[in-house]
Amino acid sequence: MSIALVTNYIPPYRVPLYRLLAERYGVEVFCFGGEGSYVADHHRKLSEQVARAPFPAHVLRRQRDAAQLARRHDAVAAMVTGRVALPAAWAGARRARRPFLLWASLWRHPRTAAHALSFPVMRRIYRSADAILTYGEHVSRYVARHRGSDRNVFVAPQAVEADVFGRAVGEDEQAAWRAAAGIGPRAPLVLYVGRLVREKGVETLLSAWEGAYRDGEDLCLAGEGPLRERGTAPHVTYTGHVERGTLPVAYAAADVVVAPSLDTPSFLEPWGLVCNEAMHQGTPVIASAAVGAAAGGLVRHDETGLVVPPGDGRALGAAIRALLDDPGRRARIGAVAREAVAAFSHEAAADAFGRALAAVGVEGRPAA
Repeated sequence: MSIALVTNYIPPYRVPLYRLLAERYGVEVFCFGGEGSYVADHHRKLSEQVARAPFPAHVLRRQRDAAQLARRHDAVAAMVTGRVALPAAWAGARRARRPFLLWASLWRHPRTAAHALSFPVMRRIYRSADAILTYGEHVSRYVARHRGSDRNVFVAPQAVEADVFGRAVGEDEQAAWRAAAGIGPRAPLVLYVGRLVREKGVETLLSAWEGAYRDGEDLCLAGEGPLRERGTAPHVTYTGHVERGTLPVAYAAADVVVAPSLDTPSFLEPWGLVCNEAMHQGTPVIASAAVGAAAGGLVRHDETGLVVPPGDGRALGAAIRALLDDPGRRARIGAVAREAVAAFSHEAAADAFGRALAAVGVEGRPAA
């Protein structure tokens, strides 16, 4: 027997955490693919992910097959994703009288008509889950409101690998990346990394940049999506997808990283790992208040970054200008951010998972 964890994909940033969960508690990961607009296309190769996983991983042929997992496992945990998989996993655990752990990411339920129909089920799951793991304090507050208390609610901090994103990046590497991207070797650089879609605030960023830009500066947008090439001024560069191993170089080469996500009826950024990634390089982040990393306390205004209202191009432009014009402020914020992000580790998330298991009376066993 072991613990089943139901999710859709295994993106690279989850691999270290799932490996820890398998080693410590005997977790097996069950993936159903599909949906998850936050998952980039290059992360969607499910069969390859499962085959390469350094921990027990399986493909669920159908989402509803999640209901059968409780028959073969000591407990079931499920992410808030999938139309059928989450309620199926929860209902199956209830029938089998196995503990059910919810891994929650939402800090506001989507406001579309379809999501309104799903809310009563989600509220019931919030209330009846034996324990809940959350992305941060912002999610914990939301969960507690619908749960009626904060009983057995544990924060499992969102994390990336410090050894990957915090590695030393030399000036030669930075210069080579800038040259390949068509960016001047000494040009002040503002960097965006993510999907090029409206809800990520790309149009707000382009508008802000038009007002904030000064001669000789560059805005670089790294990623793919329908808004690529939307801003075609000479001072806006599109690199396309940047490989994960190259991202630390891009962050080190940048003066400022921007995460300008919007609050839309169908989307509210659960976290925004770009913030963690940049902070490991000591690069200051400007995030909108609609980014979970800001609402959850990692990006704190004028301490570990700057926070601006979502969709406010003037405020975003002013924040960009404030950091580009003040190297001392950038250095101070970047140093504090690098220290703060160290606590957001996979080990801390795995510790929280262990506390949740203990709270529901399950003793996790390492994988054989």
